[in-house]
Amino acid sequence: MSATVLVDTNVLLYCFDEKEPAKRDTAQAWITACWTRRCGRISVQVLNEFYSNARKKFSTAISAGDARAEVRRYQHWRPWQIDHATVETAWAIESRYQLNYWDALIVASAQHLGCRFVLSEDMQHGLSVDGVQIINPFIAALDILDAPAD
Repeated sequence: MSATVLVDTNVLLYCFDEKEPAKRDTAQAWITACWTRRCGRISVQVLNEFYSNARKKFSTAISAGDARAEVRRYQHWRPWQIDHATVETAWAIESRYQLNYWDALIVASAQHLGCRFVLSEDMQHGLSVDGVQIINPFIAALDILDAPAD
C-alpha cells in the first residue's frame, strides 16, 4: 500500500507547463502514480490556488473550462476543507517551523488527512513536520511512496 500524499499547487501547475518539459513530465508521472495507487490527497486551498494560477500562467494553454474540469476531477480525492482546527494547526506549524502561513496550512491539511507526505517544490525537501515529510518531486524518486514508515 502506498503512503498518502497531499499534492501542492506547484506540482499540479507543472503538469501543464510546456516551457519546462522535464518538470512537466515528472509532475505528470507523480500525479499518475497518485491516481493509480489511489494515494493522492488535496485541499480546497490547493484547488483554488491551482485554478487561479492556471488561468493567469497558462491562459492560452488551458481554458477556463479545462481548468474547472481539472478542479472537478480532483474532487475524487475528497479535498480537505479548511476549518478552525486546521487553522490552529497551521498557526502552530508556522510558529514552530517558520514556514509561511500558506505552506503551514497545506501541511496542516496533510496532517488532518493523515498523509505521510506533502509533494511540493516550494518547501524544504526532507523536512519532517510532526510526522508529515516534505518531498520535492523533482528530487525524490516515486518509489519513496512504497518505503516503510520510520
